[in-house]
Amino acid sequence: MWNKYTLSIDEAAAYFRIGEGKLRKLVSENPNAEYLLWNGNRVQIKRERFERFVDTLSAI
Repeated sequence: MWNKYTLSIDEAAAYFRIGEGKLRKLVSENPNAEYLLWNGNRVQIKRERFERFVDTLSAI
């Protein structure tokens, strides 16, 4: 999973150890974030960009 370009919400929750609910909230509050890739109405999280985003946070 660590070498995949994009992750589903389920995969991202396991990889980043962040709850699915929190990830879905981040997606709904930031639908145009650079770390998101939309395929129709399904969202994928760009792993490396989301890692950089998380690195800037002190709490999530």
